[in-house]
Amino acid sequence: MSDRRPGGQQTGAATPGRHYGWVIVATLCVTETITWGIIFYGFPVFLGAMEGDLGASRVVVTGAFSLGLGVAALAGVPVGRWLDRHGARLLMTLGSVLAATLTLLWSMVETPAALYAVWVLMGIAMATTLYEPAFAAIVQWFPTGRDRALLTVTIAAGFASTIFMPIEAWLLQAVGWRQALTILAGVLAVTTIPLHALLLRPPPHLAVSRAAGAPPTAPGLALGAARRHPIFWILALAFFVSNFAHTSGTVHLIPYLTRYGYSAALAAATVGWIGAMQVGGRIFFVPVAAWLGTRWVVPGLFLAQTAGMGLLPFIGWLPSAIPIVVLLGAANGMSTLARASIVSDIFGRRHYASISGAIALGANGARALAPIGASILFQGLGSYERLFGILAVALLLVSVMVLLTDTSLRLSEREPR
Repeated sequence: MSDRRPGGQQTGAATPGRHYGWVIVATLCVTETITWGIIFYGFPVFLGAMEGDLGASRVVVTGAFSLGLGVAALAGVPVGRWLDRHGARLLMTLGSVLAATLTLLWSMVETPAALYAVWVLMGIAMATTLYEPAFAAIVQWFPTGRDRALLTVTIAAGFASTIFMPIEAWLLQAVGWRQALTILAGVLAVTTIPLHALLLRPPPHLAVSRAAGAPPTAPGLALGAARRHPIFWILALAFFVSNFAHTSGTVHLIPYLTRYGYSAALAAATVGWIGAMQVGGRIFFVPVAAWLGTRWVVPGLFLAQTAGMGLLPFIGWLPSAIPIVVLLGAANGMSTLARASIVSDIFGRRHYASISGAIALGANGARALAPIGASILFQGLGSYERLFGILAVALLLVSVMVLLTDTSLRLSEREPR
């Protein structure tokens, strides 16, 4: 294993433009919160109203959302290549234009087919506005010390559901889902588009390269070279399994807990607290990564997720679900930051977005596959206890694989630390 500075942190002189990097962070705090709150968290709020208005089943309506997530995952690699070459400003601005336009069109759909058409394109909007391009912008601006910048954005955006879901529910009651989406499209347009266009400047190394008419100068492996290293495939598999397990638990935990005497309200609150613990996990990630290094924290978070998932089959013998809530929530919260940190630490900054997008293809695709995939596994295995046990074993295997796989690359391939 390599001897790298923990968590991408480093002492020394400030990088040129570092102060403006925090303007980028502040901008993304606002735009990520708004975009997640409207595009991602708006769908479940309006789900019931859309079912009745479109005359479609819940499976049909939610299928549009899953399709959008799948398209977002597939778009990750070409989006990453663009970000590596040109930075985030133009892409995220156009993505916000697309998101606002599609939200307006979403309010006008009259058939399930039209809903699916909107959400196929919304997948592209998500790929160009949510965490992947935001993290790429931060990694480009912060050659060191990026964990705190990533943490700041994820903490802010972590409150997207807390802020927007109550507002959306109120709008739904006050004006109906169509007019609510029309209003929210306007909010997206007047906030995210100008903020991205005016404030997301290209990072210094891209600006210098453009002026010289040369390729970007920040060192690091290209995607093709990264794919030749086993750690690339191990990380892709590990984050796929992690996201699949977390989403499966989120979808199926309420019916599972009710079998053990939990009321529907208490089961829902338990799942809600798993989400709340993600914020705590993200806050905890930075000091732990600075102490141990991302190289050790990543397999550690998979082991924590293993422990939480492994306790689920024994919920009937546990006095409380609190250990499960803490382990699963904190591990998933850390995972968001860990993926960004370990990719940039191992492979460098120059092609970070391309490599991260390729790894995210599986990680984000797992979110779309997990609800139906876990249902199929449940039917085949015959019980939730066996389902959660299998997922725990899979998490344990990938944590060991990450721990044992060599992350050292040739010095000429890596970004200097």
